[in-house]
Amino acid sequence: MAGRITKSEEQLRPDPRFNDIVLSKFINCVMYGGKKATAQRMMYSALDEIQARLDKEKNENAPKTSIEVFRQAIDNVKPGVEVRSRRVGGANYQVPMSVTAKRQQSLAFRWLIVSARSEKGKPMHKRLARELYDAARGEGKAMTTRENTHRMAEANKAFAHFAW
Repeated sequence: MAGRITKSEEQLRPDPRFNDIVLSKFINCVMYGGKKATAQRMMYSALDEIQARLDKEKNENAPKTSIEVFRQAIDNVKPGVEVRSRRVGGANYQVPMSVTAKRQQSLAFRWLIVSARSEKGKPMHKRLARELYDAARGEGKAMTTRENTHRMAEANKAFAHFAW
């Protein structure tokens, strides 16, 4: 049954290491086959990898901790608008619509995870660390997906009056 109200938001506990609810939700999204401990281990390894890279870099403008890089990556990847298919008078139009905060977060999570999983040949924690680090800097596959979504919405701006 779609649209039913669940208590998942209330029941979600912050992660044990950083005490962050968004990270806990991200770990749940990364989790595969119900293996939460494996997902946590992988995510913490990725954050450790990011922290090692930050310690080596010594850039004044860069964030100091890996959790800040994670938050910045999520904020950078969140889309402002997306296109949705709308049938009007026998024709389908791609109508640009603004995105709610909850959907922004879920799209950002999905794009980061899919882009990390699409790269082959390295352990997942290294791929995820690289994708998060690149997204925090405004680069990477997830950022490309976001830019393509924005570009598509801009191209279909003429159909914005069909949004209701």
